[in-house]
Amino acid sequence: MPYDLNEINERARRDPAAFIRECDADYDAKIRHAADMILENRANSPVVRISGPSGSGKTTTSKKIEEELNNRGITTHALAMDSYFRTVDENSPRTPDGKLDLESPRCLDMDLLNEHFDRLEHGLPIDVPKYVFSEQRRADEPSEHLVLGKNDIVVAEGIHALNDMLTDSHPNALKLYISARSNVERDGEIVFKATWMRLVRRVVRDYKFRGASPEYTFSLWANVRRGEKNNISPFKDKANWKFDSSFPYEVSVMKSVAETMFCHVPDGTPRCEELRHICPAFDLFEAIDTSYLLKDSLLTEFVGGGKYKYD
Repeated sequence: MPYDLNEINERARRDPAAFIRECDADYDAKIRHAADMILENRANSPVVRISGPSGSGKTTTSKKIEEELNNRGITTHALAMDSYFRTVDENSPRTPDGKLDLESPRCLDMDLLNEHFDRLEHGLPIDVPKYVFSEQRRADEPSEHLVLGKNDIVVAEGIHALNDMLTDSHPNALKLYISARSNVERDGEIVFKATWMRLVRRVVRDYKFRGASPEYTFSLWANVRRGEKNNISPFKDKANWKFDSSFPYEVSVMKSVAETMFCHVPDGTPRCEELRHICPAFDLFEAIDTSYLLKDSLLTEFVGGGKYKYD
């Protein structure tokens, strides 16, 4: 369901703290529902796979699901599928312009992932690989040794977690698809797209925590969207549940952090005409200071100041 701009602005003016608390409570209810589904499926498989496009909040959502399960007495283990990247060589997938295609599932060692999921489902140990991203290679030593206890759950998170190359081999694993899926509308007209929310999240996060300029992240976005349409969205209906990670208050909060980053999209940037609509769209929203965010709010993954730690 779309969010209504007039309601957002009225609530942002009247009581932003209550607005955020209410929206986060709705999100936490989704977390509890996901945990319920995982526990109901535990007899079929101890594996949970979480997919979603860039900027969807997969990492924080995974952490919150793990936290909820832990509170229910279930031991959880996080498995980052990025650890299964292949060492870059002449056979690595490339984009049409010859650059390394990091959005392709061929970047992952799917054979090893399938082997490890099979071993985990049968209570056997695995050595999780370690990937050195700065050198684009797999390390000689594993990152950890993992074996599941009788009541343990492993939560595997990655953009290709629902790909047929995995789901066909392990159909019993519980599968969740997470994305910001709700647009903001005014009088039935879209004024802020859900895909823009994800881009805003990524631009802010990459700038604050990864040292990437907004211009650099803009330059990647067209290929990211191409990868989503080719390699992620086609598999979303494999999910047992689709999880909307957008928030009604989101644009109001991100406005103060991101607005200036979107005011100068360089000429020649792919999709630049669309990107140039984002900066003026911020003007439609009442601002909410990031200090109102709760420590466990999903948006703290992108703006900082939260309770969770990220690698």
